[in-house]
Amino acid sequence: MPSTHSDDSQMSRFDDPRVRRVSARQAVLAIAFTALLLVLFSGGSVETAADELTPGIGRDVVAAVGDPTGWIAASLPLAEAQAELTGGLSPDSELAEGGFAAAPEAGAAATRVPPVGPESFDPTAIGASPPAKLELEKLLVTGDSMTIPMDAVLAQRLTGEGVEVVRDPKLGSGISNSDFLDWGQVSRAQVRDEAPDAVVIIIGAGEGFPIDGPAGPIECCGPAWAAAYANRVRQMMDTYRQGGEARVYWLSVPASRNEKRWEISQVVNEAVRIAATPWLSQVRIIDLVSIFTPGGVYSDTIGVDGEEALVRDSDGLHFNEAGAEIAADAVIERLDRDFTH
Repeated sequence: MPSTHSDDSQMSRFDDPRVRRVSARQAVLAIAFTALLLVLFSGGSVETAADELTPGIGRDVVAAVGDPTGWIAASLPLAEAQAELTGGLSPDSELAEGGFAAAPEAGAAATRVPPVGPESFDPTAIGASPPAKLELEKLLVTGDSMTIPMDAVLAQRLTGEGVEVVRDPKLGSGISNSDFLDWGQVSRAQVRDEAPDAVVIIIGAGEGFPIDGPAGPIECCGPAWAAAYANRVRQMMDTYRQGGEARVYWLSVPASRNEKRWEISQVVNEAVRIAATPWLSQVRIIDLVSIFTPGGVYSDTIGVDGEEALVRDSDGLHFNEAGAEIAADAVIERLDRDFTH
């Protein structure tokens, strides 16, 4: 009985009289023509291959072939044309230019990836020499009710040193609640009227209001709200820094006894940190969380000179006189690194 097994190799197709056959002479001519094209277009690759081989008879044979083919290829412009046509396919493309989007010059059209500038770096954070100290003549202390009584402490300490301290707290205000008070307008008015050399601000204890977005109100306190809040903070920072002529000292909000309020303050503090990144040489974030509530754990008291000191008011939020003194210490320590007064 004849076998019914099919030949999957397809070799029987060569016995088909309809299949075109080539003679040995034609095959030799095709190989020779292919070799000629390789010499003309890529003869230099043979020479390069020889250079990459270890010394020995194999390398000598390849070099013997590569020297003349490399000379022929170098004498003709065909290799250059081939490189231009196929350069986009090469895994060895030269990376001297391009890569990530090149940083545009100042004033150029906005790109999806904004450039990082020198102002983004605090020189001392990268081991560079600190800039020359500035002269502190006028200090603006502003923010919400958390500003009080720290503003009075700063005024008491600095006025005697010839510094004019402008105290301008906005009680009950918040950056997210622009219906009550628009801090974008307030910050511009403060700079216009006072032109301070430095601004100290603490705000955020009463945040959590929806923020208007392109598609409607953004509810607190997810990433979209944090981004919207950070953009408002960045606008204020840009106003206060006055083109780099002034310094801004933005104080983080420490944990409060109210856990829900602290959840919002954590988002606020992170948004402020992100907002400051373009101008870390001019905007200082003073971390009061680590001073008053390490790890975000609220306490009415903190250790001061080996003793426990009451630093918060009975509301579990605001600083008392002792707490204001400690917050002022942190501000003045940072001011002294940037200014003479």
